[in-house]
Amino acid sequence: EVQLVESGGGLVQPGGSLRLSCAASGFTFGSYVMKWVRQAPGKGPEWVSHIGSGGRSVKYANSVKGRFTISRDNAKNTLYLQMNSLKPDDTAVYSCAAVGSSWRGQGTQVTVSS
Repeated sequence: EVQLVESGGGLVQPGGSLRLSCAASGFTFGSYVMKWVRQAPGKGPEWVSHIGSGGRSVKYANSVKGRFTISRDNAKNTLYLQMNSLKPDDTAVYSCAAVGSSWRGQGTQVTVSS
């Protein structure tokens, strides 16, 4: 059974940082491009970032470029998203997914508020 389980979300003040993790199981994690997506209240899903299977190719949405860093540890079957300089507009449920599949986690809530 494929599982993607996110963790690390929470409430943080503007300018703060969080590190999200996505633990994968049930498939060959190291063979897939992985991505983070987010969905804010009342809005559609927004692609945030993706990372190649080997971890060397990364891309970011303009809205997070320079503030977020995606990474992965294929030995641990884990995807990460380091989020710095957080803004209220970053408030959303963040989910990880395997590109080209229907596999997506349930998400973790990130709330940026003073």
